[in-house]
Amino acid sequence: MLLNTALICLAMNVYYEARGEGMMGKYAVAQVVMNRVEHDNFPDTVCEVVKQRRSTELHQCQFSWYCDGKPERPANTRAWEEAQLIARDVLDGIVDDITDGALFYHANYVSPYWAEEFNHTVTYGTHKFYSY
Repeated sequence: MLLNTALICLAMNVYYEARGEGMMGKYAVAQVVMNRVEHDNFPDTVCEVVKQRRSTELHQCQFSWYCDGKPERPANTRAWEEAQLIARDVLDGIVDDITDGALFYHANYVSPYWAEEFNHTVTYGTHKFYSY
């Protein structure tokens, strides 16, 4: 499969953020990136959204896998191929937004300070999704 930059960035985010989730959770994680691309408060491209940082220190990224200091080499071939297919579907616009416009999410085993400030829209698997 010939990969373009946006596809790689989105697939990497799906792989690292949601590879243990069901299909709905994976699509939802991908859709949050696209919702951010369309929103004025976030960068304008998929890769800029995925790589957005709060600072240059470790663990200061919008998506934790991106700046955790570990190498980014998907080891699970099947999960990586699936992440690429999901990214393609979302980039091509052939799936509807199943998050109700969510711009944020977190795993259900953490309680980020911001969760109470936003509107919970949906839950898929172990991820809760939120909008303003």
